[in-house]
Amino acid sequence: MTLRQDKVKENIRNIVAQFLEAESNRTSLITVTNTNVSKDLKKATIFISVLPESDEESALNFTKRRRGDIRAYLKKKLDMRTVPFLDFELDYGEKNRQRIDELSQDL
Repeated sequence: MTLRQDKVKENIRNIVAQFLEAESNRTSLITVTNTNVSKDLKKATIFISVLPESDEESALNFTKRRRGDIRAYLKKKLDMRTVPFLDFELDYGEKNRQRIDELSQDL
């Protein structure tokens, strides 16, 4: 990953986290855990984790439904000519890490 990609990735992660903090309905905690950006900076995948886990599907639907608003917010805050197309996914890597921590504590 180039330095530019890394900077864009971190900026998108922080800005999307700000948006979700301000716009979510506060029934669940949505955390932006990671972001992947394509080499041409035209696509970004944002990984989220949700607490409680029972609200994961509704939180994912919320982020996908508000994708246009998030892009508009990014356009205002991000100093780029074109804003990447956004996709949202649940961060299963984080869930797996938490499960491994639970299992190792049981031992």
